[in-house]
Amino acid sequence: MTDQTIARQVDDFNRGFTAQIGPELSAVFDGEQADLRASGVPDGAVGAGETAPDARLVTPAGEETSLTAVRGSTPTVIVFYRGAWCPYCNITLRTYQQDLLPALHERGVQLVAVSPQTPEATEQSIANGELAFPVLTDPENVLAGRFGIVTEPSAAARVAHTELGFDVADSNADDTAAIPFPSVFVIDTDGVVRFADVHVDYTTRTEVADVLTAVDDLVAPAH
Repeated sequence: MTDQTIARQVDDFNRGFTAQIGPELSAVFDGEQADLRASGVPDGAVGAGETAPDARLVTPAGEETSLTAVRGSTPTVIVFYRGAWCPYCNITLRTYQQDLLPALHERGVQLVAVSPQTPEATEQSIANGELAFPVLTDPENVLAGRFGIVTEPSAAARVAHTELGFDVADSNADDTAAIPFPSVFVIDTDGVVRFADVHVDYTTRTEVADVLTAVDDLVAPAH
């Protein structure tokens, strides 16, 4: 178990990261985050009460599946993340592994993570967080697109990424820089979204406690 919220871990990381990359690159990312917050959640993003869309997904072994097949008849928490290159994603997935997954198992709910990166990069995500839940590739962001949550880094941020030695397109299965907004959706046994939390600022994430509150509302016995 971790004893820290994701937000606190992100604050700790950001202090070191800012010192490491310097004020110029930090200003680029700060500007990108401010622009994202100003734009807000896309109008077309799937919300609570809507039917969860479906699309083809790929396992780390390269086998094809789909969200519907993965969900089956089990309540499911689906997490969209940007990729193994994103430190905020790694913090989040590691925290979900340690703190969220055991609590979901107790409630009969499964956890699934999805990103547009290649199956090989997905294996890196699994290794980074020692993840013991399904982590799948969404080729060309088809599923994320149907959830209405596709974006991409700003041009200035991509230049900054290059200065830091990587490019998002190199990790993605379709060689583009398109990525999902970090998001959590709780889906019931009928395939209806019961909770939706889309984070346009990628340095913030859905906390474990908030996911569990939504799940408990879902699986609570009727009175």
